[in-house]
Amino acid sequence: MRTLSNYIAGELVAPESARYLEDLEPATGQPLAKVPDSDARDIGSAVAAAAAAFPAWSGAPAAERSRVLFQIAELIDARLEQLARDESLDTGKPLDLARSLDIPRASANFRFFAGAILHGHSEAHVTDHTALNYTLRRPRGVAGLISPWNLPLYLLSWKIAPALAAGNTAVAKPSELAPLTAFRLAELCREAGLPAGVLNIVHGSGRDAGAALVAHPAVRTISFTGGTATGALIAATAAPDFKRLTLEMGGKNPAVLFADADLDLALPGIVRAAFTNQGQICLCGSRILVESAIFPDFLTRFVAAVRALKVGDPLAPGTQIGAVVSAAHRAKIEGYLDAARADGGIFHCGGGRPASLPARCRDGFFVEPTVISGLSMACRVNQEEIFGPVVTITPFGSEAEAVALANQSPYGLAASLWTGDLTRAHRVADQVACGTVWVNCWLLRDLRVPFGGLGQSGLGTEGGEEALRFFTDAKNVCVRL
Repeated sequence: MRTLSNYIAGELVAPESARYLEDLEPATGQPLAKVPDSDARDIGSAVAAAAAAFPAWSGAPAAERSRVLFQIAELIDARLEQLARDESLDTGKPLDLARSLDIPRASANFRFFAGAILHGHSEAHVTDHTALNYTLRRPRGVAGLISPWNLPLYLLSWKIAPALAAGNTAVAKPSELAPLTAFRLAELCREAGLPAGVLNIVHGSGRDAGAALVAHPAVRTISFTGGTATGALIAATAAPDFKRLTLEMGGKNPAVLFADADLDLALPGIVRAAFTNQGQICLCGSRILVESAIFPDFLTRFVAAVRALKVGDPLAPGTQIGAVVSAAHRAKIEGYLDAARADGGIFHCGGGRPASLPARCRDGFFVEPTVISGLSMACRVNQEEIFGPVVTITPFGSEAEAVALANQSPYGLAASLWTGDLTRAHRVADQVACGTVWVNCWLLRDLRVPFGGLGQSGLGTEGGEEALRFFTDAKNVCVRL
């Protein structure tokens, strides 16, 4: 069993408390690693290291910052198989998914912002022939970056890359439930020649390490991805000090299928949107809304496709559904299954634990892919984020009803629309209250566009150069002509 270290001031160090948390492999329930149980002392050391490194890093030419970030991307590519295996072991997701999606996107994040920083520009305005106003943008200082367990390296890199590219230094707090790839990243940063203190990675619980990072007075910027309840606490802590925040939180995303859609395209797309990573992606389409005219046929085909998904050992080739992240999370999901039964839900497949698993996985945290109909849109199962392989399917009679059902949620992160009518696609996309709307696709991401949501989905970030600008302060200079 591995013992992980914090990464502070360029060194791999033990936690001040000398205490460790246990990291379990979700597929087996067995210990995988010992994770530093860090506290405010470790955070204080990391923030001090980041503050000390800030003058030199922020003053370095953009080309130098870019070179180091490109080198980190190269090393991620070179270690793809190792990183993918670590992520699969740590999260329970299929190895094929980590290999094809998560790790390549982490590399792509570093590459995008390493290139973007070379093409930055500032605004200038001539004011009535009397003055010239121009804007200076300067990195803000130490950024606190808190990432979740479901896409541990991908989402962590999405924060680190723009923060460092813009000239900030950072303290990152990965999830204690999936720390392996963050630990590997620390090793890669050392190999890439990232100057000591520019990035620090402190492991531990949200209660101790995360809360200390958010509250630290020298941390002026917080980027958080995770649950809505935690995001609300972070916002309350940060508000009195007027810290800059992004809060990328939960979703209860609708997938809206109209009768004129190409079902051969829509069916696999909706299955993928529902069950990728065991439904443990904030963008997953967990509420499927289907026009009544095709509801019976689609339900039959959809349930057959879900039943055909291969549940098994995440490390085995061809596995499509692995384990959920922990025993506690499985219990949470099973609580929602019980709630669906109590509310009269009709279970078309799934609804429990798999009956047959490989011997290696008999103590793992598995839940069958589950499809439920017959539930009111107002019930808990349709209103609260389950974050597991559980979807509901509901018919609608008109376009107006589809929009109303889609918007009947406290969240507003993402939606997918499936239709052959381009005019309808634009019209409905405008009316659905979500930060991202995909039409006849799902999870096609472009880093140049904004990402974020409405309501309990939080405060997202702009795309492209605006993501870099989030980590900077703007100063206007007015020169009289």
